[in-house]
Amino acid sequence: MSPTVIILGIVVAILLWAALNYNSLVRTRQHVRESWSDIDTELKRRYDLVPNLVAAVKGYASHEKELFKSITEARAQAVASSGSPGTQAADEKPLVDGMRRLFAVAEGYPELKASENYLALQHELSNTEDRIQRARRYFNANVREMNTRVEVFPSNIIAGLFSFTPEEFFEVETQTVRQVVDVSFEG
Repeated sequence: MSPTVIILGIVVAILLWAALNYNSLVRTRQHVRESWSDIDTELKRRYDLVPNLVAAVKGYASHEKELFKSITEARAQAVASSGSPGTQAADEKPLVDGMRRLFAVAEGYPELKASENYLALQHELSNTEDRIQRARRYFNANVREMNTRVEVFPSNIIAGLFSFTPEEFFEVETQTVRQVVDVSFEG
């Protein structure tokens, strides 16, 4: 076999390897974008429920004006948010915290908790939160896959040549999620 054929074979093998790695990176990036779209859809669903929930609670707890105002402002900020998943997650935090405070306030009104409209909204919001969590886990799994491909040899060579970069995870840090509960069994 001539050296030209061997060199040509090596070049073809390298080009084939590069094309396969490039296509794999593109596919993974598309999975990340698609799964981000799923999160966006579920967040919009939540945004549509929040005003109805605030209105339902407002009828029973009208003196909680500051809470209603903060939730409305947090919703507006979250709806207007765009950019990276990290930015969006940071803009989601005040809304999630406000909704938790709203549910805590609602606990003090038994007639509100018995309202069919409130119960239906609470159930719908709970389902939406579950859907957001599923979409978040799927998105973060795709981001983890993309980041692994971008950083691991030898696909990092192709990623660097074609400007593939690591993606951001979508993590909403809330005050209540990260607090450690102090439990005392002393009487």
